[in-house]
Amino acid sequence: MINIIDYEMGNLRSVAKAFESLGFAVRICADPEDIKSADKVVLPGVGAFRDCINHFRDGGFVEPLQEHIDAGKPMLGICVGMQMLFDESEEFGCHQGLGLIPGKVVRFPSGMVENDERLKVPHMGWNNISIQQRSPLFTGVEDESFVYFVHSYYCAAEDPADIAASCRYGDVEFCASVWRDNIMATQFHPEKSQTVGLNIFKNFAEL
Repeated sequence: MINIIDYEMGNLRSVAKAFESLGFAVRICADPEDIKSADKVVLPGVGAFRDCINHFRDGGFVEPLQEHIDAGKPMLGICVGMQMLFDESEEFGCHQGLGLIPGKVVRFPSGMVENDERLKVPHMGWNNISIQQRSPLFTGVEDESFVYFVHSYYCAAEDPADIAASCRYGDVEFCASVWRDNIMATQFHPEKSQTVGLNIFKNFAEL
């Protein structure tokens, strides 16, 4: 059973439908107690870091998620769900994250230019990823595969060993995916990344 945390800030149905299309059972968890019996947990996230982390904390999910991770069970963060794993974010001021991955979340610089065209922020649409290490998520995923991004802020990991995949947007090469033991996460949206994204979800579900 794949448990998707509902803290009122995630793209729940799209993620759930993607797993269900692959034949996996899904439960959307609005009660922190449900995480304690979960085999696998997905932490999605849509919106601003500040709002997401506040909803997550106010909902009482921090301790159950930490216990899940300490027990060695797999967890997958998506988009802001990945950003919340880091120490802090500078979005709308400085806000503390969960501190599970060393590093911080910063904004893309304004004024980036590529091929004589000004790049827009947010970084939105398809871009290719460079696989840095073979996270379990990337079994059967080709290097330089295209996936779908929507974000104005990106994760700057302190330890290169935590970076499973990177991506370049303008002058910035940023962390597109992390992997530390049983913690896995993607800045991009697997549920919007067609065949590649479904492969990633399948890999996670079969861990």
